[in-house]
Amino acid sequence: MADKDENVEIGENYGEIKMGAGWYLTITLATSERYENEYIEIAKERGGQKKSRFNLNPKYTRTLGEALIKFADENELE
Repeated sequence: MADKDENVEIGENYGEIKMGAGWYLTITLATSERYENEYIEIAKERGGQKKSRFNLNPKYTRTLGEALIKFADENELE
């Protein structure tokens, strides 16, 4: 489902994947006010509320993406 262009929206510092039943997987480049550094926030949202989220150091973003692709290929996922 996520490989269809109509289900993926990417903008500056923001991306989202429409998952179904009103759920979105959002990817946001954010800045920590406390530590003054950037991080990637990956969250599951519905109705504007974040239900779960994960913060990722930006230097691991490409590694995570490549690992997800490899995982999908090796497990014959869409």
